[in-house]
Parts: sequence; C-alpha cells; structure tokens
Amino acid sequence: MKKSKLGLAAILMLAAAIAGAHTNEYLDTLSAPHGGQLRMSGPYHFELVMEQDCPGTDGAAKERDIIVYVTDHGDVKIPTAKGEAKATLISGKQKVEVKLQPDGDNRFKGVAKYRADPKLNVAVFVKLPDQQAEAARFAPFKKKAKAKAADGAGKQPHH
Repeated sequence: MKKSKLGLAAILMLAAAIAGAHTNEYLDTLSAPHGGQLRMSGPYHFELVMEQDCPGTDGAAKERDIIVYVTDHGDVKIPTAKGEAKATLISGKQKVEVKLQPDGDNRFKGVAKYRADPKLNVAVFVKLPDQQAEAARFAPFKKKAKAKAADGAGKQPHH
C-alpha cells in the first residue's frame, strides 16, 4: 500500500512540474521557432505568427497574414491537412473572425485586417481529424516578459 501511495504521489508531483513548465508566462519567455507567440492547448503547442508594423509607419489596420503552427509538446510537427481552424481577433469593441486554412505540413493560414496593437487579443480554435477541438488565447503584440535566471542571478537582495 505504501508503494502505491508513494508512486501516486511521485506521478502527481511530476504532472504538476510538467504543467507548471507550460504556463503562458513560461511560454512567453521562450523564443518561438517562427518568431510568434506560443501557447499550450491539450496535447498541442500552437504558435501564432502575425505581422508587426514596420518602424516609422502609421500603424493603420491593413490586410495581413495570420499563421498558426501546430506541434506536440516535443516540438514534433502535427499535420493540419483536413483540419479546421479559426481565429477571433478582439480589439476594444471590435471583433473579427477569420477562417484559417491548412497550409503546408503543420500550419493554418488566413488573412485579416488588423493593426499590431498591444491590446489585441486573439483566440485560436483548432479541430484536427479524429481529435478533440482545442483552443488557446494569445496577446501577440504584448511586450514579452524577460526570461528568469535559473541560478537566481539578478535577484534583488532582501533587506
């Protein structure tokens, strides 16, 4: 009985450590493979890539690509053929829904009129064949958090 309780406790601790490693805050400290923002949803990682404004432009809304890459937790590409996806862009009171089409090995692509606003939020919904639908929320233009030092360097001393 003791062994089964210890085994269960070890499994629960490992699961908590894995879940904690994939928080949005943690994912925001990583460099995404395509320069986008990463989120975890069920068995997948989604990377949302949206075009930034060029320096010196007026930042007006214009037609731009929206791309979502799909991988598993080991960064293995997940095929998107025959899958369905959509992105819902929300900025203030404006809401735009965009259908995303399978495009290449492991991505969906669509086009929407938007501006690279730090307040823009995007909800992505993905349904792959014979799989449960998954969703993730993004803030693609929000300033990224800085990575924390693993050894505690850079921490302020306690007074």
